[in-house]
Amino acid sequence: MRTILVSGGAGFVGSCLAMGVKRAYSNVRVVALDNLKRRGSELNLVRLRGAGVEFVHGDVRSMEDLESLGAVDLILECSAEPSVLAGYTSAPDYLVNTNLLGAVNCFELARRHGAATIFLSTSRVYPAAAINSLAVDETETRFVLRAEQSLPGVSVRGISEQFPLDGTRSLYGATKLCGELLLREYLEMYGLKGIINRCGVITGPWQMGKIDQGVVVLWVARHMYGKPLKYIGYGGRGKQVRDMLHVDDLLKLVLYQIDHLDSLTGQTFNVGGGLEVSASLCELTALCRETTGAEVPIGAETETRPADIRIYLTDYTRVTELTGWRPEKNVPAIVQDIAAWIAGHRDALEAVLA
Repeated sequence: MRTILVSGGAGFVGSCLAMGVKRAYSNVRVVALDNLKRRGSELNLVRLRGAGVEFVHGDVRSMEDLESLGAVDLILECSAEPSVLAGYTSAPDYLVNTNLLGAVNCFELARRHGAATIFLSTSRVYPAAAINSLAVDETETRFVLRAEQSLPGVSVRGISEQFPLDGTRSLYGATKLCGELLLREYLEMYGLKGIINRCGVITGPWQMGKIDQGVVVLWVARHMYGKPLKYIGYGGRGKQVRDMLHVDDLLKLVLYQIDHLDSLTGQTFNVGGGLEVSASLCELTALCRETTGAEVPIGAETETRPADIRIYLTDYTRVTELTGWRPEKNVPAIVQDIAAWIAGHRDALEAVLA
C-alpha cells in the first residue's frame, strides 16, 4: 500500500483518521482532500502538516480533483454534509451532490485504480419513524428501550444491522444509504474490497460542534464559554438519548480493518458506543457542570423537529464478534477530553464554538 486518500480529510473525523493512519503507516503517503467548507476545518491544516499528511484543497464533487491525486490504494471515504436538518430549511443540492455524487466519484476513483474503500456511513440510515415507534420507558433522566419490541434487530443493547430499512430517514440518511448500496455494487461488479461502518455519534477534540451536528462538543463548549443551551423536542426535558463514540476508538477499528481487508471485505457494521457509553441531554448537562464547574441557562422547546429521534443506541455485537473491537472511552472521559482541548485552545476556538 503506497497511497491512502482520506476524503473530507480536514474535517473532524477525516483529519483524526488521516493523522492516526499516518502514525501507524509512516512509510505510506496519506493525502487529505477537503473543500474547507465547514467552519473550523482550516484549523486542522497545521495539525495535518505536522503529522506528515499531505493536504489537497479539492472537492469530491469534482472527478478532476480526485484524479489529480494520482494512483491510490485505499480510500477512507469521510466526506459528507453531516447535518440531519440539511434540506429541511435550505435547498438540498449541496447535501445531495456531496454525499451522493461525491461518494460515487470516490468509488469510481477506487475502480480506476483497483483501490479498497472504507466507507463511513451513519446510523441515520435507519428510518426515523421506525426508531420512534420502539417501546420505551421514561425514567427521571432518560428514555430507556424495553426488552420486548415488535421490530427485529433491536434489544436493550440498541439497534443492530438487522433493523428494518423501510421508511424515510432524512435526506442525509438517504444519501448515505444510497452510497452504501452503490459501494456494494462496485465491490461485486469490479472485484474491489470495501467495508461499511454505520457510525453513531462520533465525538472528541477538534470537532466543531453545531446545533445540528456535533452535540457533545456543542454542550461542553457552551458550558465553557458561558453560553445558553436549549432542550428541543419531546417535551423539552432533555431525556433524548444517544450513544457516543470517541474518535480515538473509531481510529482503532479502522486500523484493524485496514490490516484485515481481505477477511472483512463486504461487511457492514454498526459502530458506536452502545448502552455503556450513552447519555441523555440532561445527563450530559449534569456531567458538563461537574467537569467545567459552570452552569448555563437551558431553555426548553417542546416541539419535536423533523427527523428527531427519542433514543438511539448502537448494538455493536457483530463488529465485536468479527474483530474483537469495542469502545474503550466512557462518557466522562469523552467530556473531559473535549473540555481539556477547548481549554488549551480557548482563544482560537471561541469564534467557532462560542
